[in-house]
Amino acid sequence: MVSPLPIVATLCLLAGATAFAQTPAPTHANVPYGKHAKQVLDFYQAKAADGGATPLLFFVHGGGWMTGDKANPDFLKQCLDDGISVASINYRFIPDAQAQGITPPVKACLDDCARALQFVRSKAAEWHFDKKRVGGCGGSAGGFTVLWLGFSPDMADAKSADPIAHESTRLSCVLAFVPQTSLDPKQMLAWIPNLQYGNHAFGLGSMQEFLEKRDSLMPWIERFSPYALASVDDPPVLLFYDSAPDLGKPPAKDPVHSGNFGAGIADKLKAVGIEHEINYNNDYGHMKYPNLFSFLKEKLGR
Repeated sequence: MVSPLPIVATLCLLAGATAFAQTPAPTHANVPYGKHAKQVLDFYQAKAADGGATPLLFFVHGGGWMTGDKANPDFLKQCLDDGISVASINYRFIPDAQAQGITPPVKACLDDCARALQFVRSKAAEWHFDKKRVGGCGGSAGGFTVLWLGFSPDMADAKSADPIAHESTRLSCVLAFVPQTSLDPKQMLAWIPNLQYGNHAFGLGSMQEFLEKRDSLMPWIERFSPYALASVDDPPVLLFYDSAPDLGKPPAKDPVHSGNFGAGIADKLKAVGIEHEINYNNDYGHMKYPNLFSFLKEKLGR
């Protein structure tokens, strides 16, 4: 799981933020988008310079789908200062899904995030933001989740009796910090041989069990993995890792957040034609967006 302090410090540095600025209060707090206690979100309203609708940052916290909270989303103050509203969500964790008998359990985490995005979009007129300018942001498992949203086909269902289900799940851009980019155990171990991660998403007790059941799980793996889903019509992405990649060579210092996840998906992003940049270990020399927040501002039209 991601340790929040290094990422927060990095974000403050990269975005030019004041590390200990007072956190703004939500305009609407703990708004339910479902019946479960964790299916709630906070919305922070920004003021548009022209008095019109603002863009929106949709934030998903990390924590391995096991822990974490929607409080203090990344770039909150910068977004509000620059006229970008923010929605930050909670969602069911893997133990919640297991208690409800959902298989595989990670499906509940991802489905909640898609539903929350549709719910937020249904509030666009009331909350004065432009539903066509929505960017995703998150770290670790939250970064995986916004990549999954960004690369998945639109889950809008125009025939549903539920008007919220009519809303799009597509994103304008994705900014992800130390995200995992696959849930295929064979692929992940080829990239990061000392990795022991991902089996919990399927309710399995070990990586070995995950490998043994891989073939039967492939339909789900391909449905969930950003690597498998990436296609030419997907939004631009900016990935940040705090370690240099070294594909296939152990031991990775922090395997769950290894830069090899970025290097592993890089060729796929290039092959299918997705606009992308990957920052490894604060290597700004090659980057169009050394200030990561500038990526959001440009792609959301601010």
